[in-house]
Amino acid sequence: MTLYCLGIEGTAHSFGAGIVTSEGKVLSNEWDMLKPAQGGIHPREASRHHSELGPGLIKDSVQKAGIHFKDINLVAFSRGPGLGPCLRTTATIARTLSLKLAVPLVDVNHCVAHIEIGCLESRFNDPVTVYVSGGNTQVIAFAGGRFRTFGETLDIAIGNMLDVLARELGMPFPGGPIVEREAKKGSNFYDLPYSVKGMDLSYSGMLTAAKKLHSEGVSISDICYSVQETSFGMLAEIAERAIAHTKKNELLLTGGVARNNRLTEILSGVAKRHEATFHRVSPSLAGDQGAMIAWNGILQYKSGRRIKVEDSHVLPKWRTDDQDILWR
Repeated sequence: MTLYCLGIEGTAHSFGAGIVTSEGKVLSNEWDMLKPAQGGIHPREASRHHSELGPGLIKDSVQKAGIHFKDINLVAFSRGPGLGPCLRTTATIARTLSLKLAVPLVDVNHCVAHIEIGCLESRFNDPVTVYVSGGNTQVIAFAGGRFRTFGETLDIAIGNMLDVLARELGMPFPGGPIVEREAKKGSNFYDLPYSVKGMDLSYSGMLTAAKKLHSEGVSISDICYSVQETSFGMLAEIAERAIAHTKKNELLLTGGVARNNRLTEILSGVAKRHEATFHRVSPSLAGDQGAMIAWNGILQYKSGRRIKVEDSHVLPKWRTDDQDILWR
């Protein structure tokens, strides 16, 4: 029997709703991102965005999937990690639908969902994953019943670093794609702090140094070029170490920053050197969206995990390696 799962994502600036079947077919994947006129994301503004647009996006997702609400077999939601106000709004919507439709509720770890949607698309069984987004930067691999974090940022995530840099350079949000575009025009490389500490890395020093270059009149394209080459090189180093240590033969790139073509090129080279297969998630599945939550919800439901409404409080600091992975 085919199961239809409604996945609801709302950990930060984006709200998404997707319908995925138990066979792994993505039937719909609707989402909308809050774009502030200036500055960064304010959690309460983002939660208001989710509450106002969420119901309509869910309705659109069900219609585009070609099913009815009565056909939905379970509701999955992003329980964490993320911004508290956004998570609470998302969880409230999910609980309401679960009760209204009288179907099970499944709580999903946002980071694990990014990995599993990448595995679904790539057909990878056991990859080393480079997970890069606005809120997370981690190199992850499965071991001992959990997704273990082999290396991660010690301060800000790479996506956040690129967005803050873009704002400093006068670019609108989201800044990452604009930084990538400008970097292609750069030709002069400027030394920036290369902060790899064991298997972890740090981006705050690089951000400060890049801002200083801007104040000294260095061209925006050269700053973007230097930041990309340095920050991506750091990621490649710890990813390569993880592959060498785990002896795994698959390398997966996922998360919103996975859309960056230069990062893809660098990590593809890492995989080639180690005779590993490389895959970057498609752009539609790279950012925060409901399809990944729905697919992870199905995996968890099949393994016996679901949650009572009264126990479904959100977990803003839920780490990737805090969840037992029952389906692997």
